[in-house]
Amino acid sequence: MGFEKGNKLGGRKKNSTNKATGQIREAIQLIVEDNIQQIERDLVTLEPSQRVKYFIDLLSFVQPKLKQIDIESENFRAGITPITISFLD
Repeated sequence: MGFEKGNKLGGRKKNSTNKATGQIREAIQLIVEDNIQQIERDLVTLEPSQRVKYFIDLLSFVQPKLKQIDIESENFRAGITPITISFLD
């Protein structure tokens, strides 16, 4: 039986992780778990601006990044000036 569309021959199943990638992630997780107290102490010693920067960097490992989307309307493409909405405190 030859190749037919939709018939995957061998390889990993869809959405399964690469074996090496899974092992690396586990190793990194163990390193972080074993050193969490040291990481917390190091964060406290940073300047506030640096602390925020590193905190944001660390968030990318636990919170997925949002994807930017662009919205275009028919009016915008037709050359009509878009409306600006401002919020006042």
